[in-house]
Amino acid sequence: MMTELTADTPLAIEVTGLVTHYGPRKILNGIDFDVREGEIMVIMGGSGSGKSTLMRHLLSLEQRTAGTMKLLGQDVAELDVKGRTELSKKIGVAFQSGALFSSMSVGENIKLPLAEHTKLDDLTQDIMARMKLEVVDLAGFEDLMPSELSGGMIKRAAMARAIIMDPKILFCDEPSAGLDPVVASALDDLILKLRDAMRMSIVVVTHELDSAFKIADRITVLDRGDILMCGTVDEIRGSSNQRIQNILNRRTEEEIIDADEYLARLTGTDYGPQTDTPL
Repeated sequence: MMTELTADTPLAIEVTGLVTHYGPRKILNGIDFDVREGEIMVIMGGSGSGKSTLMRHLLSLEQRTAGTMKLLGQDVAELDVKGRTELSKKIGVAFQSGALFSSMSVGENIKLPLAEHTKLDDLTQDIMARMKLEVVDLAGFEDLMPSELSGGMIKRAAMARAIIMDPKILFCDEPSAGLDPVVASALDDLILKLRDAMRMSIVVVTHELDSAFKIADRITVLDRGDILMCGTVDEIRGSSNQRIQNILNRRTEEEIIDADEYLARLTGTDYGPQTDTPL
């Protein structure tokens, strides 16, 4: 098992004052976020909370309005193309859909990062792919096509590809989505196994409460572009914050509708306070 994480554990990810917009709409409101080395951080939140946007920023797929972001001690904004390429070799991503190429075998899919970033010969690549398939309990499946795999097997194959370069940080987007409870639990066990065996930091975006509570060292709860709370599973469960409890208990919030704002949304105009005249 991993050694106990403490406040003194070095940070693998450090985000400070992150602000982002989609056009005029503000999505993230200056959030601070960090992940320690060897930690499993789960990001949760309702639809539109900003969790997917945060993940895209961590993967350098979005331009931020303000703030800084460091991965493995490096300020991403200060890296040139070569620096970003080198950093990407230390990061693995398992997408929600698996994102396997349907025209390639499982083994060929898993070897893609090796072909892209290394000069290893084909035999060595084949051996490394088989080793990672062993790790995710898919030994002997390298010659199958993605269409021949079940949903859970596709997720495992995607995980094998994500870890083929032995990354320091692994990002998982909704790993349990669409899976039955038994398969989802097995995938949770795999995530814990990878953290303990490979000593990597893992960031998981999920709305599955059972999975989050099982795997998380800490949970960050996002709501409307703000971080409501970041804490251990017990701290999150025991929170008195009503919005957090609504998320945990799947309760909807009653929205107080302002008549002027509602009219402005319908008409596409902007109404000032206490006036019936469009500005």
